[in-house]
Amino acid sequence: MTPRRVAVIDVGSNTVKLLVAERDPGGRLAAVHQHTLETRISAGLSGNPPRLSEAGMDAGLGAITTLLHEARPLEPRETLIVATSAVRDAVNGAAFRDRVQAAIGHPLRILSGDEEATFIGRGVLSDPALANLGDFQLFDLGGGSLECLTFRDGRATQRMSLPLGCVRLTERFVAQPSEPLDVTGQARIAAFVRDALIGSGAVPAKPSVPAAVFAGGTMTTARAILGARAGTTLERSSPVVPVRALAALLDEVAALPLAQRLQIRGLSAGRADVFPAALVTALTVAAVGGYEVFQHTFHNLRWGLAAERLAAS
Repeated sequence: MTPRRVAVIDVGSNTVKLLVAERDPGGRLAAVHQHTLETRISAGLSGNPPRLSEAGMDAGLGAITTLLHEARPLEPRETLIVATSAVRDAVNGAAFRDRVQAAIGHPLRILSGDEEATFIGRGVLSDPALANLGDFQLFDLGGGSLECLTFRDGRATQRMSLPLGCVRLTERFVAQPSEPLDVTGQARIAAFVRDALIGSGAVPAKPSVPAAVFAGGTMTTARAILGARAGTTLERSSPVVPVRALAALLDEVAALPLAQRLQIRGLSAGRADVFPAALVTALTVAAVGGYEVFQHTFHNLRWGLAAERLAAS
């Protein structure tokens, strides 16, 4: 008999990701297959009002269709398709949802900010590497939003979703993403992020939770770059990422035009233009929270949704 499996397609601001997961014999959540497609459906999200472009919606639908076909031979008992910040905030997000339904005959669920943060939290708790970490702050940086959660005794006590995604901030503050990002531009982004974090209370200036876990593509990319330079793969690289290493990486990439950033091993073409703003955001989180290292996890939204559905089935 085919094991109980679930497929989750996460339509994010910068990427569309697939996870097919099942429970292993020990009851732990295990990945059967994963794939990420870079689509940038959120291009133009910083407009007033925020609106998904026709090209972005076409790319998103194409990616969803591709990943559905990819998941089907693995025989998941259930397939979930969810959208987050870009679709949630766009004035034509519902129209995109309807387009997906009409094209593939499968519903697209638009998650609220609270739902997104909740499922990210559940996903993080499925990571065996974090099993002994009871009190910690969690950050998940995407293209459209930054999710901030506080955990005490393994339970989320605070959840916030802030519009601080790297695509959104790049569009707002970086006039020429193909050029180096000077210190003035970095300072403008940092000030905006700092005000949002402190003003919302998402990261208290003197937090009582000392450990910080970071999920999402920004930290995955930083870890991939650092791992490549240490002569290892992303999966085998250290999940502990020092803040000083992120600062050095920002100094390097911010000084380069896009064409030269694209030569960096581990930095994908779909992320190179927004990576400087993303690093500024992560470093501002560290500065506000007083963190010297981040513990990276691959387990976030898709893992949380899969854990919920496998528990319910």
